[in-house]
Amino acid sequence: MSGERPVPSVLGGHPVHPASGERPVLLVVRALGLGDLLTAVPALRGLRRAYPGHRLVLAAPAALAGLVPLIGAVDELLDVPGVGPVPLRRPDVAVNLHGRGPESTAALSRTRPGRLLTHAHLEFPCLEGPPWRQSMHEVDRWCALLRWYGIAADPADLLLDPDALQGRPDRPAEGLDGPVADLEGSGAHPDGHGAGFDGLGADLDGLGADASEAGAWGGVVVHPGAASGARRWPAERFAEVAAALERAGHRVVVTGTAAEHPLAVRVGTLAGLPAGRVLAGRTDLRGLARLVAGARMVVCGDTGVAHLATAFATPSVVLFGPVAPAQWGPPPTGRHVALWAGRHGDPHGSRPDPGLTEIGVGAVLDAVADLLEVSVR
Repeated sequence: MSGERPVPSVLGGHPVHPASGERPVLLVVRALGLGDLLTAVPALRGLRRAYPGHRLVLAAPAALAGLVPLIGAVDELLDVPGVGPVPLRRPDVAVNLHGRGPESTAALSRTRPGRLLTHAHLEFPCLEGPPWRQSMHEVDRWCALLRWYGIAADPADLLLDPDALQGRPDRPAEGLDGPVADLEGSGAHPDGHGAGFDGLGADLDGLGADASEAGAWGGVVVHPGAASGARRWPAERFAEVAAALERAGHRVVVTGTAAEHPLAVRVGTLAGLPAGRVLAGRTDLRGLARLVAGARMVVCGDTGVAHLATAFATPSVVLFGPVAPAQWGPPPTGRHVALWAGRHGDPHGSRPDPGLTEIGVGAVLDAVADLLEVSVR
């Protein structure tokens, strides 16, 4: 198909062109947010092992480019936000790690792949695949999909190397103007676990250490934001936790997106933190990842930052509300505590979920103390 135009790539510096006669293309769609990418890491690595001779092209938002190399499985990042058209034709294999369909399945079908791996859907009776199970953990879901097709994937294979964060800044996709896109809510996933971070990197003055180097600063990251109001614990409670940690001698920073800056300022102000400790809107994605990788603890809601803590084995206390940790929580191994009142609700609601607000400040501080093995009261 000599008339096709090459598709600009983000990572490798060379265009993806399936008709070039080079390595066959393995196309994977996961066009969602930060948490969605990190929960797909075991499946991406399983695909890499199963297709060592293919060029693995990940269709996902360009704003994730700063973390994709750490996975060690992806050759190219194709800028595709949501389930819009995938600008690539005739991949040898296409894999739907995006959702149950039908939109994502249709988008991949239009690329005319040699083989399409996806969940079964009534609108595509000619495509075989396992049934969609709503109750599965997100990590297990995609590993199980691959196992159905005879591809091994280890759900515990979630870790990223923090040393790989050094030296390479975020860079947006070729042809994009301005800062990288805000990923909060950009994906079509029913639980919307995206997290967007723009700017030129973290201004980390006043932390008392070079927090830009993973492992160098050892403070506590408090991240009060989430894609929907239903998953945001009240700012006043985050502030109480931050203040207690400060009194106990921990350096606390408050992170978030540029859009979450007013929320972060409120938390920092109520907690009595210096203004320089509020980093919302001042970190790019890799800067945020360095903060989390070098932190002693992360306290946050059910959002992408929780998955960063898992990826870098940073102890975390994660507050769950409308969605159970059995679906999106940290793994049972590692020093992570998932707090949940046992109530389900609407993950897209505009107000804090009633189950989330049942979690009190005392319960969070107790969980923090258990992980730090010191008193924070």
